[in-house]
Amino acid sequence: MKILDKYIILKYLSTLSAMLLLFVPIGILVDLSEKIDKLKEFDVPFNEILDYYLNFVWYFGNTLYPIFVFLSVIWFTSKVANDSEIIAILSSGISFNRYLKPFMISATIVAVIALFSGMFIVPNKNKNYNEFQYKYLKKNKKSRETSKIYKQINDEDFVYVSSYNPTREMAYDFSYENFEDNSLVYKITARNIRWIEKDSIYRLSDYFKRSFSGDKQLIESARLKDTIFPFKIKELSTLNYMAETQNFFQLNKFIEEETKSGSPLINNHLLVRHKRWSTPLSVYILTLLAVSVSSFKRRGGMGINLAFGIITAFTFVFFDKFFAVMVSKSNLSPFLGAWISNILFLILALYFLNNAKK
Repeated sequence: MKILDKYIILKYLSTLSAMLLLFVPIGILVDLSEKIDKLKEFDVPFNEILDYYLNFVWYFGNTLYPIFVFLSVIWFTSKVANDSEIIAILSSGISFNRYLKPFMISATIVAVIALFSGMFIVPNKNKNYNEFQYKYLKKNKKSRETSKIYKQINDEDFVYVSSYNPTREMAYDFSYENFEDNSLVYKITARNIRWIEKDSIYRLSDYFKRSFSGDKQLIESARLKDTIFPFKIKELSTLNYMAETQNFFQLNKFIEEETKSGSPLINNHLLVRHKRWSTPLSVYILTLLAVSVSSFKRRGGMGINLAFGIITAFTFVFFDKFFAVMVSKSNLSPFLGAWISNILFLILALYFLNNAKK
């Protein structure tokens, strides 16, 4: 590896590290200033607050590291360009493509670390982060869907409840249907169903069961009925952020189970899986874009490049969040929701790259 490559890689990684060390504490202070009243209101123990902000660092960094990469490359490349170092490099006979090599090597280092972290480290941090949020900061917000729940347990069994109380582990207007070869074998209804932890059973109120055998029907009823079912009551309603807390292998299995059960949140879960891949790969695109627009002197100096960088960074975040919301609120494909920002910015990067080569 040539001295030039080592120099650019060191600049890339050191500037990114400095950017993270600068902005992460700022993010913590801003977040703390917004939440300090609620933390005092609920008298949250200091050790839980400390643990929350340790998890917040991972959440914050994992969400915004592509932007930090982009601004870092804009910053140090503009500085090098203003010192006429890039002109000297290209004038020595090195092509622009060769000049890009150490930037892509640096982007690969960052992308690999980010990919591994996003698959195996960040999910656990997200779990602790979200649990704290819903325990202390979002007490009035639902962490799961609790009304009009329909769930397929397996190929033969289906469950419906009009509402579910996760605190009491109780569901209302319960209906359970069992099919065999597309024919209804039996149907159970109850005013409510409750999980009895100490006995590991379900207790149904106003139990009613209708069984079918050919032309015959068998009816069974009881005011209270203790029984078992092939599902856990907490499985009736998945946590909204459950996919964010699963590592790579757990997430694939979780999505498979949610798909079979007909979960209404399946698009959100698929979006999370696609973003596990699309976000690290955005590092390459944003690096390419940053190098292409900041490798040459401009009349406005570094200020013009930084202004462009900040505007572009906010635009990227806007598109990323906008299409994520579109997946949740419309029929937009989770694949497009995760990748369309990368596609748009790749086109922009290739345009500026073509101009830079000229």
